[in-house]
Amino acid sequence: MTDYRIGMIVPSSNLTMETELPRMLRAREEVVPDERFVHHAARARMRQVTPEQLAAMNEQSRRAAAELADARPDIVTTACLVAIMAQGPGYHCVAEDAISEVLRDEGASAPVVSSAGALLSGIEALGARRVAIITPYLKPLTQAVITYLEDAGVEVVDSLSLEVPDNLAVARLDPTRLRDHARTLDLTRADALVLSACVQMPSLPSIQPVEDELGLPVLSAATATTHRVLTGLGLEPVVPGAGRLLAGSPPVRSGERP
Repeated sequence: MTDYRIGMIVPSSNLTMETELPRMLRAREEVVPDERFVHHAARARMRQVTPEQLAAMNEQSRRAAAELADARPDIVTTACLVAIMAQGPGYHCVAEDAISEVLRDEGASAPVVSSAGALLSGIEALGARRVAIITPYLKPLTQAVITYLEDAGVEVVDSLSLEVPDNLAVARLDPTRLRDHARTLDLTRADALVLSACVQMPSLPSIQPVEDELGLPVLSAATATTHRVLTGLGLEPVVPGAGRLLAGSPPVRSGERP
């Protein structure tokens, strides 16, 4: 039995990342029984999804990383996609480097994964160049996400903002409603659908059903983070029932359907 310690830096009001990531890794344990994943979280204060509170939360990441270092994690995730993307294109590299520095200083070197960087790498792993996205954010923050993705070379062909500023309210959104939301998007040119561009908006129960219905890859900030966690640990990124990104399928080419 191999144990892997997963460190998570999450907003203080986040209820979903500490649910969906462990759920996916427990599903993996059922098919790879010689692995076990344990989770340790440090929290950074944030209640309203506003630029001011997101920036203030980012300032707490070094303190949170130092606390996690005491648990000697095998990998660390920082799990608030929009907090990173709202700071401007490429900021996930800055955030990941800062956390890595703190871990090294505390004698706990470990790979660092941001949900923002993970979403980019997840889209790339699928071979997608054009995506549609659903976010819970107000429209200006959704636009920040779009700008971030497009700066990285990913075209956003359509988007939907649910406009929920209260982060606890985001966690209470019904993930099954995402199936209806997905049907409102123009997916004609999309290579993939980001069903939840937010680790706080629940989506895991709908990832596989929406993918099966639409016939194109469906991912979320949470499934992309899980993908990066597994690859960062040197493990095959396979989780049953969590979409093609975690199914070991070959990538699609831009403009093609499976």
